[in-house]
Amino acid sequence: MTGPRLLALWSAPRSRSTAFLRMMAERGDYTVVHEPFSQVVDFGRVMVGEREVRDEAAAIAALRALSTRAPVFFKDTTDFAFPGVLADADFLAETTHTFIIRHPGEAIASHFALNPGLERDEIGFARLAALYDAVTEAAGAPPVVIDSDDLIERPVETVRSYCRLVGLDFRAEALSWRPGLRAEWRRTRRWHEATSRTDSFVRTARAYADTTDNNPVLAGYLDYHLPFYERLHAHRMIIEPA
Repeated sequence: MTGPRLLALWSAPRSRSTAFLRMMAERGDYTVVHEPFSQVVDFGRVMVGEREVRDEAAAIAALRALSTRAPVFFKDTTDFAFPGVLADADFLAETTHTFIIRHPGEAIASHFALNPGLERDEIGFARLAALYDAVTEAAGAPPVVIDSDDLIERPVETVRSYCRLVGLDFRAEALSWRPGLRAEWRRTRRWHEATSRTDSFVRTARAYADTTDNNPVLAGYLDYHLPFYERLHAHRMIIEPA
């Protein structure tokens, strides 16, 4: 195998991280775990491999154990706070943590359409930036940040650059897949319907009734989160030409 034993992708909600997970599953060389920390907070328990876990510390232990048998990729979103992750300096340092971002104006509109009770902190960019800082401090180097617009506009070059930076071999065949709802998405299926209908990295056009342009509450959310996004965007990875 190539690449890290434990590889993570963090994002604010509605930032195309599920599509990236779908690509990682298509590779076939990683055990893929879907949102272990979010599901612990949201549902009180989650299966990580064959182990049921009920808190962040147990999720971290289960991911470590699973990665001793085969390399593990997990992705998670920062609509929830994860103090246990932030407090575990060893986990922050030993895992290869990576990040994916999307402009918060787009992410907020998409999030609000699914969650009309959306509150400011659930949007997640402030928490994402805090996690980025914690990983940078623990690991002694800034982690990889993917701009999801690059992923949509130049998937081959973007994934190839990501693979080089984290030590994976590039597998072009993983950039397309069969549409469908994966078993681990069923618990939160309404959040993954759009991805389940795709067969590659594509931009899905949708008009939202409420946006940061016409809804003053959402505009306020954008004002709060935009500086955190812009700081992460400034550290996005440079895409190598094909």
